[in-house]
This record gives sequence, C-alpha cells and structure tokens, in this order.
Amino acid sequence: MWLFVLLVVLPLVEIALFVTVGGWLTLWPTLALVILGGVAGLAIIRLQGQRTPAALREALDRAQDPARPLVDSALVMIGALLLILPGFFTDTLGLLLLLPPVRAGLRTLAARHGSVHVAGGHHRRGPGRPGNDDIIEGEYEVSPDDEPAPKRPTHLPESRTRH
Repeated sequence: MWLFVLLVVLPLVEIALFVTVGGWLTLWPTLALVILGGVAGLAIIRLQGQRTPAALREALDRAQDPARPLVDSALVMIGALLLILPGFFTDTLGLLLLLPPVRAGLRTLAARHGSVHVAGGHHRRGPGRPGNDDIIEGEYEVSPDDEPAPKRPTHLPESRTRH
C-alpha cells in the first residue's frame, strides 16, 4: 500500500500543487522555489554531516544516550532529502522535519510505539563464552615425550640483505 502511495498518489499530489502554485506565482517564480528548495536541502545535508559527529561526541562525553542526536540527525537528513525532491508537498514535509518540536514529537512517538533491533548474530552460550556458568573440573600431567614448540629465530639469516 505504501508503495502505491509513493509511486502513484504522491506524484499526482505534486503535479496538482505545481499547477496551483504555478497559477498563483507564474512559471519562473515557481521553478525558482523548487530549485531553491533543492539547494537548501543540499546545504542542510552538508551542514548536518559536519554537526552529527560533534553531537555524538558531546553526548558520549557527557555520558548521555547518543540515540537522541542520532535520531535528530536522521530526521534532519530525511527532511533535507525531501527538500531536494522537486515538489511543494515534499518540501513542506521536509521543512516540518527541520523544526525541533516536530522532531521531538516524532522521537516520542517512535519511543512509545517503536522497538529497537540490534544488528548482529545470535550469541550462543558455550565453552569459553561469557554467560557460561558451567565449571568443568579435570586433571592434567606433562609427559616427558612432549617436546616444546620450536623457538623463533631472534636474528635475520645471513643470506638476507640489510638496508
């Protein structure tokens, strides 16, 4: 259903808005607004790319959860991408995502209804792995037949050239 909305309904809404705004402003101001939105989106992506590592470092230095700066950065990036897409509906959504109160509301909504999935493999308990409380007792003895491992040479062979 979401794919249908993205591929069919969204372009129809954008076309209708282009026609409506173009009727009010005429062609060249309408195109200028679309181009200005794209340029603004690119500038925001560049700026956010520089701010995100600093925000993460600051959160970690203060021993705070880095999820908030990560989520804020992701929402700003999505907003900037929506500004880059040509159209007034996507520009409006992108501008809304740039507003801190909207991002805070989306963070709260995601925290209430979302879940966190950690990427990675399944960790099984087993010998030598953390979480294994089994203790295996045993005995060993060294037999005289066992030879120690050969020692590695501490010097270079004479056949090698030194520089």
